Amino acid sequence: MPESVDAFEMQAALLRLRRTSGLPVAFGGLLSDTRHTRIAEVNGAQTTALRGLVISSGSGLGGKSMALSRPCAVTDYRSSRHISHEYDTAVAAEGLRSVVAVPVVVRREVRGVLYGALREPLVLGDRTFDAAVAAARDVEQALAVRDEVRQLLAATRPDPVGDPGAAPAAWEDVREAHRELRALMPKVTDPALRDELLAVCGRLAAATGTPAPGAREVQLAPREIDVLACVAAGATNAAAAERLGLRPETVKGYLRSAMRRLGAHTRLEAVVAARRAGLLP
Repeated sequence: MPESVDAFEMQAALLRLRRTSGLPVAFGGLLSDTRHTRIAEVNGAQTTALRGLVISSGSGLGGKSMALSRPCAVTDYRSSRHISHEYDTAVAAEGLRSVVAVPVVVRREVRGVLYGALREPLVLGDRTFDAAVAAARDVEQALAVRDEVRQLLAATRPDPVGDPGAAPAAWEDVREAHRELRALMPKVTDPALRDELLAVCGRLAAATGTPAPGAREVQLAPREIDVLACVAAGATNAAAAERLGLRPETVKGYLRSAMRRLGAHTRLEAVVAARRAGLLP
């Protein structure tokens, strides 16, 4: 799967950082190996000096931030005595002076670094720090979602349990994977990854084979299927709302609509009808 968070979430995070902090330059990247981060995204730069720069853990401001796993800043990069100066040439080429670096940390593991900078030697205030940390948190959340998606996709890439007589526990695993993937879908911004998720969900939903003979041909909205997947797992409206990031009233509306389309009068009937129609595993 491509490292698409670099291209999507990092770009968005850097743009938000500039807008919320007023900093003219923002840049960052994710780890290329266990000790190095490659600056892949740059916003507001006047040169190409920063793009592609490889930052080693412990070196420079960003490397210090990565090694300490906390935000770090300097008022004047080129004269600071608190950092090493391996990257002075690139920083000077871009004319940067005051710089803040924030590590991207997921489950206590540093995954990259994000910077914001001024071309003047000014003290960076709390607003700037807060904006930089918030931007890093955005990337962290996206990475955490992607990690979870990858784990689920890895678990479902082999052909689903294709035997209707398979052990009930195996089918419950398939249904749980389907529900979790659908719940993650709205959080995924990468179109290619979202398409892969949809394809896998379709395979899981069709795991029982073709729709049952005599089953109604029904089209449900994606959110209606999401709600039914939660209901099939025994979730209440409130629990489904929390899982999907919706209001309970909204979940109730989706469920009512799905029941009407499926010709069902109860939640259980709706789940059974959706499975007969090949919409749920």
